Amino acid sequence: MSNTNAGQTKLFKYIEAPLLELGGITQLVKSFFSELRTKPFYFNLLIEQIYFIGVKSLPLILITAISSGMVLALQYGLGLEKFGGKPYVPRLVASSILREMGPVFTGLMIAARVGAGIASEIGSMVVTQQIDAMRALGTSPIKRIVIPRILACLIALPILVAVCAVIGNIGGLIVGQYELGLDSAFYFRRVMETSNLKDYIAGMGKAVFFSLFISIPACYYGLNVKNGTKEVGLATTKAVVAGSLLIFVGDFFLTKLFWIIEKWL
Repeated sequence: MSNTNAGQTKLFKYIEAPLLELGGITQLVKSFFSELRTKPFYFNLLIEQIYFIGVKSLPLILITAISSGMVLALQYGLGLEKFGGKPYVPRLVASSILREMGPVFTGLMIAARVGAGIASEIGSMVVTQQIDAMRALGTSPIKRIVIPRILACLIALPILVAVCAVIGNIGGLIVGQYELGLDSAFYFRRVMETSNLKDYIAGMGKAVFFSLFISIPACYYGLNVKNGTKEVGLATTKAVVAGSLLIFVGDFFLTKLFWIIEKWL
């Protein structure tokens, strides 16, 4: 009986932690929407976070985008060359980048860079008691810390995804012309003719959800640092892992959702 009780206790602990985190994230989301409707609004803090998330991440996104576009074009081209299907490469590359690779790769890069940065920054503020000082002065940490970061991520990530789509297709065009022997004018024309509004909507829709998957867990884990500077590193790791897993898991369900919506339309 003692072994059974010990096993049940361990099982309860494994289940309890994720449920507590889910409840805490839900409460944070509730507080976010509640305080978003009230004044004051710290517009200058929002601009700072947009710069940190968007502009500072741009070089990383450019490298990721052009590399992924070139790899996709090369893989599709070499695979379809056996069947005379190289003319279909522009369409396949464009659709893959717009719908999947652009949002997913951009989201993962932002989760690694921005998610870690948000969690570590907020965690350090908790450890140095800056959050307690805000509350003592009657200032809401949600309004000054959480809201600007979530909104900035919501604004910056779709823009970065759009940039990734453009640069990725440029990378595909370079490989198409110099490695696959496709005319650059033909490649560009095929991308413009075959890319449709549904592709853009699917990519941008995923970007919006991915921005929430990154920013909300990062803010939650940062705010819940309790045991000194050591836990700041753990919070950073949890934020990156949670954001990345949510992107991968959420991508499947969002892809399914957008295909269902497209069938209805």
